[in-house]
Amino acid sequence: MRIPEKDIRWYVVSTQSGRENRIKDYILSRKTSMDLEENIYRVIVAEIEVDVIDKETGLPSGKKRMKNLYPGYVFVEMLMSDEAWFVVRNTPGVTGFIGSSGKGAKPFPVPDDEIEPILKRLGIISKEMYESYNEGDTVRIITGPLEGTEGTIIEFDKDTGNLVIESLIFGRPQRIETNFADTEKINE
Repeated sequence: MRIPEKDIRWYVVSTQSGRENRIKDYILSRKTSMDLEENIYRVIVAEIEVDVIDKETGLPSGKKRMKNLYPGYVFVEMLMSDEAWFVVRNTPGVTGFIGSSGKGAKPFPVPDDEIEPILKRLGIISKEMYESYNEGDTVRIITGPLEGTEGTIIEFDKDTGNLVIESLIFGRPQRIETNFADTEKINE
């Protein structure tokens, strides 16, 4: 049976801080052992690689470490069902779902426009994300030397993910070539 994509959504699970990766492994293990592959899809900890700063010089040391962007949280892509909800919320180390009032109420999924920037920052891009972006939309660059720059999409190649935005820099319109993964849509 094919499950409609719209029914598969992202949820935020609160966890014991510092144990996010272990809890992710527990959820994945329980998904397999309890035969819930059709309900629980991806489980991620929002970690990025960052430079280690030398304490003496204040400059990057050349070493890298992983930084958790959301300590105490794990993101789970799932088809909400009684069984999947039970398995995830009763995983050791899970303290609950964000968006649930408790008392047996199932949580609300994370809206697409809120999960998308998180997934992009982690390098998780899907073609479905492209559908809500069009020429004329206003976006903000979220990574790199132009981080924070806002502009209007003037070209968007949905096959490659490359886009050109026009932004005012020093009072003059400038064309900036960037990638879809490095932007987020600004809802006006």
